[in-house]
Amino acid sequence: MILPTGATIAVADGETVRLFRNTGVKPGVHLVEITAAPPASVHAGSGARHHTGSANPDSRRLVEDDFAAATAAFLNKLSLDGTIEHLVLVSDPRTLGEMRKHFHRDLRGKIIGEFAKDFSRRPLADIASLIADA
Repeated sequence: MILPTGATIAVADGETVRLFRNTGVKPGVHLVEITAAPPASVHAGSGARHHTGSANPDSRRLVEDDFAAATAAFLNKLSLDGTIEHLVLVSDPRTLGEMRKHFHRDLRGKIIGEFAKDFSRRPLADIASLIADA
């Protein structure tokens, strides 16, 4: 994948989100981690209004859905204030699906790539290789 200079990369799972900025010159990928405030809980996950039971998600899943919704809201804010021009998402399939439900139209237009892979605890070099090899 040819990643534009300045593109933002969000690597998330149901518990953490890491943000990176590409400082490499096209076609190079050189990621630098960005220190960002963690998303605040919004209690908007898809299962947040259900009670736990045999047919409903457990409390851990509800917490993860809530975190995914909060991450989407955080990315929406960064998109709307102009911080994000291009976005690549790397997230496990379940979290990625939950985040998609909450993306603002403005943010959707800035997504240039999605990887449904759990790389949240992988080293920076692995994340850069995933993107560069795509």
